[in-house]
Amino acid sequence: MTKVPQVSFIIPAKDEEKTISSLYSQVVVEMKKLRKSFEIIFVDDGSTDSTFEIAKKLSRNNKNIKIIKHRGNFGKSIALQSGFDASRGEIVITMDADLQDDPREIPKFVKKIEEGYDLVSGWKKKRYDPLSKTIPSKIGNLLTRKLTGVTIHDLNCGFKAYRKRVLTNIHLYGELYKFIPVLVAHQNFKVTEIVVSHKPRKFGKSKFGIERNIKGVLDLITIVFLTGYIRRPGHFFGFWGIASFFIGFLIGIYITYLRVTTGSIQFRQPLLFLGMLLMIIGVQLISTGLVAEMIVNLNQKDLSKNKYIEETSP
Repeated sequence: MTKVPQVSFIIPAKDEEKTISSLYSQVVVEMKKLRKSFEIIFVDDGSTDSTFEIAKKLSRNNKNIKIIKHRGNFGKSIALQSGFDASRGEIVITMDADLQDDPREIPKFVKKIEEGYDLVSGWKKKRYDPLSKTIPSKIGNLLTRKLTGVTIHDLNCGFKAYRKRVLTNIHLYGELYKFIPVLVAHQNFKVTEIVVSHKPRKFGKSKFGIERNIKGVLDLITIVFLTGYIRRPGHFFGFWGIASFFIGFLIGIYITYLRVTTGSIQFRQPLLFLGMLLMIIGVQLISTGLVAEMIVNLNQKDLSKNKYIEETSP
């Protein structure tokens, strides 16, 4: 039987043929210092260069390397989820493959996990990225802190360490990988961050364009809903439904008052239609909230699983 490693590294890679060999060597050096067994999982997310061939060559001489190859570029969330599903270590560390994450920081992550934290997120306090990337990132991080209450400064940092039990409680899709600390913190796991060094990119180019910023706004709305209302959707839909219905009702009262006191609504037909529309929308939102609450109630067992830190039998 293959020995279970103590630490699993998950490294998503797309067109990183010039970096993965060096990254592997640097990780090995640090793990020898820590004297911990480990595995490295390279997730080739649709590379068009020789990334997969180089990783495969590395794996022939190193049994602690595992390779997952996607049929195409499915995105970082899916790449990370593939790695999470395949990992076996009690501590799981994610890194980018572009050599901008410094493997010499690995002992700091392991130490924090061993202190009792469930997730340790890197904070690239000094970044070597263009302003077109750093400014939107700062704005996004600030908005996320304000809207979610999770005080992590660098949500986008791919350098993170997890306890294995955390990974069974999250499922990534879309662009949600950027909000992993928020998802984890709202499940009452212990989350912290450490400042890490950040290196300039020497090879290749960034895989993210301006569309990432547009998606980021939509992702933030999604994460606020998922973390704030996933177990009480009726509160979200109900609030906006009641607000819409109440405004429409007030408009209706006003139109009725005009009709009774003046005998006409004085060319306020558009206002009348707006009031009717708002009341209809209000009823629809409230109904949606009630249906959502019934769905949550039916799946309550699934939503409440894994909530125990420890369970003992008599």
